[in-house]
Amino acid sequence: MWFMYLLSWLSLFIQVAFITLAVAAGLYYLAELIEEYTVATSRIIKYMIWFSTAVLIGLYIFERFPTGMIGVGLFTNLVYFGLLQTFPFIMLTSPNFILSCGLVVVNHYLAFQFFAEEYYPFSEVLAYFTFCLWIIPFAFFVSLSAGENVLPSTMQPGGLKLGRPTGHNDSCTDLYKDPPSVRTIWKTLGLEDSQRQ
Repeated sequence: MWFMYLLSWLSLFIQVAFITLAVAAGLYYLAELIEEYTVATSRIIKYMIWFSTAVLIGLYIFERFPTGMIGVGLFTNLVYFGLLQTFPFIMLTSPNFILSCGLVVVNHYLAFQFFAEEYYPFSEVLAYFTFCLWIIPFAFFVSLSAGENVLPSTMQPGGLKLGRPTGHNDSCTDLYKDPPSVRTIWKTLGLEDSQRQ
């Protein structure tokens, strides 16, 4: 009896390890796809926000969900649209990002409070959490690394919009236009004086 019990724990450990590796590989692959196709990802996230908004309105009209919970959900979707304006560049210190994180917590609190008072089957509760609370923050979370692989010359120094502003000095392209002389490089490195002695 103890041998089978030991085997069951060992098999559980192996299964959890395989599931963890599968989820990690899936997340890595998703992150790679998002980094490669940021414009398409932005469009998909926009459609997901619209879908979540339609679901919230449907829950209010057909299921009579509380006005406060639906209102906070709709306001959260507006904040997500604000995050989408600078996608894939998400500043973790921006007011939009901080507000969206706070609203995720508030939405979860309101949902737990509502579903503790009203009985719904687990599958319906899971559907609400999936479509209204989890899918959009998860999409933004997986796309956080997408902005890291963009060349710095495509970003404005003071903002996050794509394209080069007029009058902006980009040191990389300036080197191609007017390459420095060998003497200037030696002088910059402090090697010119040592060569003469």
